[in-house]
Order: sequence, then structure tokens, then C-alpha cells
Amino acid sequence: MNLLRNEAEGFVLAGGRSSRMGQNKALIEMAGRRLIQHAVDILREAGLETRIAGGASELSQLAPMVSDMPEESGLGPLAGISAALSACSCRFAVFLPVDMPLIPASLIEYLVRHAVMTQKAVTVVSVAGFTQTFPAIIDCAAIESLRESLHSDDRNCLKAFRAVGEALPGGFEALPLEVLLQPGQVRHPLALYPNQWFLNGNTPDDLRVLDEAIAGRGRR
Repeated sequence: MNLLRNEAEGFVLAGGRSSRMGQNKALIEMAGRRLIQHAVDILREAGLETRIAGGASELSQLAPMVSDMPEESGLGPLAGISAALSACSCRFAVFLPVDMPLIPASLIEYLVRHAVMTQKAVTVVSVAGFTQTFPAIIDCAAIESLRESLHSDDRNCLKAFRAVGEALPGGFEALPLEVLLQPGQVRHPLALYPNQWFLNGNTPDDLRVLDEAIAGRGRR
């Protein structure tokens, strides 16, 4: 755990407008806890010092806040990522969106250890051949490349991460989750299918699906 604290810091991305949810989704309860609490707990369970990037001021009671740069406010998750990288005191930053409460801490911990060992500029995972944008482990040296994407006409996070991989020596890597599962290096405490880990809560219907999964209806 001490190695992870020295090498990486965790950030919950909570600056979205939640337009499809109709309210601040960070404060919505699921399985007895708010989504923001789920996210903070995941990163802390992985052994990381954790802060919240973006988000409303009332979230500061759960973890320290990192605000978007004034000139970048409202430009989406890349703004929160850039602000967090500027504030990060470690080599790597770990990013988890507030609306992904089913990511197991063991996955975060494995990805951080892999990034530290390989020195990759960006590390994510793939599931059934599809690259997942988050969680993402990013070298803080990526900030200039990410800011170029932030101030471009295309702020797609995955495209920006791939651009970082081309710009920095470490490169971009998407680890197949299926390979990590075989030796048991990563597991889910609810024994959910791997594709369920990446469910997110953008709409009320999404929350119902998440509730069903966490209640055990999606178990093997």
C-alpha cells in the first residue's frame, strides 16, 4: 500500500453536469451510499490518497477538492483531468468517474502496479476487445498533450489518451481484463461479470441496472 501512495494519487471525476440524470448524480444514493462515496471508497481501498476533481463544493466533506482552471471550466472531463495532473504530487494519477461504482479496488491496484513497473504513459483495460476509457492511470508528464486535446475541437478522452501514448515514450496500453482474471490477480467482491464492472449511472434507468447488479441479480 505504501508503494501505491508514493507512486500514485487517486482522483474522482465529479465535474459533469448530470444533464441526463436531472440532478447532481454524485449525490444520488445507490445501495445505501452516494455515488461519490462509492468512488472515493474504491480508490482508498486500493491504497490511494484520494481527491475529487471538479464537483460541487459540498463534496469537500468526503475528500479534498481540485477545481478546474477558470478558463477550462465546463469543457468536460479533460478539464478535470488536466487540473488534477497539475495538482498531483506523484508520478501517476488515477482517474475514476463518479458514476462507475462497480469497479473493484483490486483492478485499480493492479493497474497502478503495472503502470509503475512498465512506466506506461497511459494504462487502461479492455473487455472483450473493447477499450474502456476509465479507470485510467496517467503519467503526470501527459499534461501538455492532454491540454492540447482539451483546447481542440475534439475532447474525446480516449482519443486524447491515445494521443498521449504517441507523444510520450511510455506509450498507451490497454490490458485485456480477461488475461488478468485467469490467474485471479483481479476479482470482483460480488462476482459480477467483467462487462458489468464498467456499467455507469448516467440516467435513472442506468441506476436501476446498477442497483440490480449490486443486489446480486447480476452475479454468476
